[in-house]
Amino acid sequence: MGKKFNFFKEAIATAKTSGTIAPSSRFLADRMLKGIDFDSAELIVELGPGNGAITKHLLQRIGPNTKLICFEINENFYNELQKIDHPQLVILKESAEYLRREIQNFGFNEADYIVSSLPLSIIPKEISMSILNKSHDILKNGGKYIQFQYSLNYLKKLKTVFGKENISIQFEAINIPPAFVYQCSKN
Repeated sequence: MGKKFNFFKEAIATAKTSGTIAPSSRFLADRMLKGIDFDSAELIVELGPGNGAITKHLLQRIGPNTKLICFEINENFYNELQKIDHPQLVILKESAEYLRREIQNFGFNEADYIVSSLPLSIIPKEISMSILNKSHDILKNGGKYIQFQYSLNYLKKLKTVFGKENISIQFEAINIPPAFVYQCSKN
C-alpha cells in the first residue's frame, strides 16, 4: 500500500507532468509489450517510466543482450527507478527530446522499440510533436513505437508521424483509468 500511496501522492503533486493518478496495471503492461520481439531486440527505450511499473515487466522479458534505456524527468520517480538493480537497465534524468544524443552515448544509432507512458495530451504541442518525430527518426525500419493514452485525442497526431496504415489500437479496461494502447510501426 505504501508504494501505491507514494505514487498517488507524487502524481497529484505533479499532475501537470505525470498525467495519471495510479501506476499502470500488469494488464496494461502485458498489452503494451505483446508486440515486442524480445529475442531480437538490441535496444528498447522507455519514455516516462514513472515508478517503473512497466519497466519491471520489460526487465523480466528482455533478452540477455538487450539494453533498456529509460527517460524520466520527475525527480522522485527518477530516484525510485534508481532502486531497480539490473545490469541491462539505464535510467536517465533527461527529457525524451534528447533521445538521439543519449542513445548515441551508449553506442546506439537506432532503437528496436520505444515504449511510452508520456502524457502526450498535456505536454505542450511543440514538445510532444518533437518527441514523436524524434522517436520515429531513431526507430529501426520495422521498429515500433508503443504508447498508451487515456483517450483517442492524440490519434491524429500519431497518424501524422507514423501514417494511419501503420497504427493499430487496442483497449485495456483493467487499468485505472482504462487506457488505449497505440502500436505504431515504422516502415
